[in-house]
Amino acid sequence: MPLLSIVVPAYNEEAVLPEFHRRTSAVLDGLDMDAEVIYVNDGSKDGTLQVLRQLRAQDPRVGIVDLSRNFGKEIALTAGLDVARGDAAIVIDADLQDPPELIPELLRKWQEGYDVVYAQRESRAGESVAKKATAYAFYRLIQRMSRVKIPADTGDFRLLSRRALDALKQLREQHRFMKGLFAWIGFPQVGVPYRRDPRFAGDTKWNYWRLWNFALDGITSFSIAPLKVASYLGLSIAAFAFFYAMWIIAKTLIWGDPVPGFPTLIVVVLFLGGMQLMFLGVIGEYLGRMFDEAKRRPLYLLNRLELPGESPSPPAH
Repeated sequence: MPLLSIVVPAYNEEAVLPEFHRRTSAVLDGLDMDAEVIYVNDGSKDGTLQVLRQLRAQDPRVGIVDLSRNFGKEIALTAGLDVARGDAAIVIDADLQDPPELIPELLRKWQEGYDVVYAQRESRAGESVAKKATAYAFYRLIQRMSRVKIPADTGDFRLLSRRALDALKQLREQHRFMKGLFAWIGFPQVGVPYRRDPRFAGDTKWNYWRLWNFALDGITSFSIAPLKVASYLGLSIAAFAFFYAMWIIAKTLIWGDPVPGFPTLIVVVLFLGGMQLMFLGVIGEYLGRMFDEAKRRPLYLLNRLELPGESPSPPAH
């Protein structure tokens, strides 16, 4: 029988994990295929690891990837996908905003021949108007800026075929925008619409500062548009300054009008200085990511690996 891998990153999710596993197990029990559930403990500070070990003791399908520290959700996803052994793998968050009951529909699309089946949100219950508005704007912005078509209103909840998963495992960049990487690998892809539920329990780990940095990672990973904007804007300002200087010279020669406006001069200098610093910041974002890639550090380190049906392995990377 084919094997399905469910990959679940978890960071401080002890309150929601029992209910998540109960609902996921009920779905898997109704499938005509074998399954494994790979939980990735991303350096949790609460009792997440203890809950995962209890689930593993109760269900032989459960595996645990225990990272040595908190590496972030994108890296945790990568760690789980690296050890997934299934003919297909499904990525899903543990907070139950993405319903496990949608898994059979994702599998049906896979059986129709699609390599990537992504769940596309029709609504986002339990989120503020500001969160919905910024998410809407971000997905449309990155679609316009990226050379890869990244589906709008789509999170990490999706299915990957074995060949899509093997292709994804070849991409080892440090700053990982997984939604973009899922799209970059290509292969036949299709969306499945669904309604996103409110978080079942606990608090979200995504504040606006983290979301801002996440957006920067996405834009700088899949577009050089900010660098082009800086170039074109700098050229436009230089051209405007040149023609304005010509106008000042001509006006002085024709009408003998002295050049007034010391406050105007200060404003112009401050404006140009601010633009230069902004452009340097854009260049710095790309340069910092190049610096991280050049060090070639491993993406993560394992504290312990416990795969379904196997004894725990020693630490590895």
